[in-house]
Amino acid sequence: MTHVIVVGAGNAALCAALSAREHGAEVTVLEKAPEGERGGNTYFTGGGFRFPYEGMDDIRRIIPDLSAAEIERVDVGAYPAAQFRDDLARVTDGLIDDGMASTLVREAAPTIEWLHGQGVKFTLMTGRQANEVDGKLVFYGGLTVEAVGAGKGLSDQEFEAAERVGVNLRYGAKVVNLLRDRRRICGVELWTEDEIEELQADAVVLAAGGFEANIEMRTRYLGPGWDMAKVRGSRFNTGDAIQAAIDAGAQPFGNWSGAHAVAWDLNAPPTGNRIVADLYQKHSYPYGLIVNVDGERFVDEGADIRNYTYAKYGRAILSQPERAAFQLFDQRTAHLLRDEYHVRQVTMAQADTIGELAESLGVDVDGLQRTIDAYNQSCPEHGVDDFNPSMLDGVATRGVSPPKSNWALPFDSPPYLGYAVTCGITFTFGGLKIDPSSGQVLDTEDRPMTGLYAAGELVGGLFYNNYAGGSGLMAGSVFGRIAGRSAANASR
Repeated sequence: MTHVIVVGAGNAALCAALSAREHGAEVTVLEKAPEGERGGNTYFTGGGFRFPYEGMDDIRRIIPDLSAAEIERVDVGAYPAAQFRDDLARVTDGLIDDGMASTLVREAAPTIEWLHGQGVKFTLMTGRQANEVDGKLVFYGGLTVEAVGAGKGLSDQEFEAAERVGVNLRYGAKVVNLLRDRRRICGVELWTEDEIEELQADAVVLAAGGFEANIEMRTRYLGPGWDMAKVRGSRFNTGDAIQAAIDAGAQPFGNWSGAHAVAWDLNAPPTGNRIVADLYQKHSYPYGLIVNVDGERFVDEGADIRNYTYAKYGRAILSQPERAAFQLFDQRTAHLLRDEYHVRQVTMAQADTIGELAESLGVDVDGLQRTIDAYNQSCPEHGVDDFNPSMLDGVATRGVSPPKSNWALPFDSPPYLGYAVTCGITFTFGGLKIDPSSGQVLDTEDRPMTGLYAAGELVGGLFYNNYAGGSGLMAGSVFGRIAGRSAANASR
């Protein structure tokens, strides 16, 4: 029987393990974290999956227990494969690797159905991806489905599936090197709490995340200031597997100076909190304003649906004075705030005047008043009537910089709300080059490295400068499934 080692224990890794086991391999998962902190970045996600669908019938394939009343209550619309592909190209400035994009779009729907078959339960993202319009919850931005229990639920369900099919799970096992028999990768060198061990295998799948929790690598590749960013997820994603593969001859690939980084609560801890998880994020900014400590706006809050801007705005916040920003809302849009604005662990202020709000947040009072006055004067006269939070409504400012291209309502209805945020890095975009059809790692001359496969956030080529919400988990599942299948067949 083929023995496959999977390095990592997030979504991509466990999909690889389940796939390899499904194809007859003996599988050992090596998790660097102790059992109590298992699951990688997956645990800290919202659990959303982006995949193409034509309508409710496709959604019901993975959520078969939707009631007639639930179906009547929502409008999921459609998200064709061509739009998925266009969105991936658009948000990455056309830089996405063609083969990676084609494979992701083609395999996304079959893979999420496969996950459902493995026992993962899904639900509609009504709390975060739909707004009520004319009595219905209308979904927007091509993101409709999440795992039950969000990231924690996804992680727990995938671990349960792995244990159910006999995957061997080892915790506290840090892989530091790859073993070779001539040019073939034949196992790993790992460190445990007590010793150094060599573990042989017919194939190795690397799926241990990026290097976002490694301050030195983060600063070296992303640039000055990134050492000060907060880490949204696992403290164990320090790039060990990426470095081991490069040391063995693997080809670095993708956007090594780029990362997924979002607006994150200013007083969140340095790395992920497993209780609060992803609720430190603050993603309702398209319906409000974002200012810095000088009271100045610095991005177009309404440039696009938040799914297509949130992963790049963390970088913009990092470059502001004190690495801080403030999301502001009035009573015109306060009802649209997502769940994460209502958690106890939130840094916020409320006030009846702009001056009081500025003082409470530590923002320059005169600067903020000037910004609000200029913004209000630029709002369209009939914008309130045309405002639609579930689509690009074209309600745009005129004559102010930066503009607000959609959802530009006057900011004049107290009490005013302000939320203090900083940059929270999710994962890094640079990684290893793989053959998209097999998941096999390629060397610096584009030759397949026998016995070595990869999936998840340590694979490069998918994301450049930006990211479409829900495509990370989907890509991890797609390429994890492919890599696991290929690894299981490696010596046959």
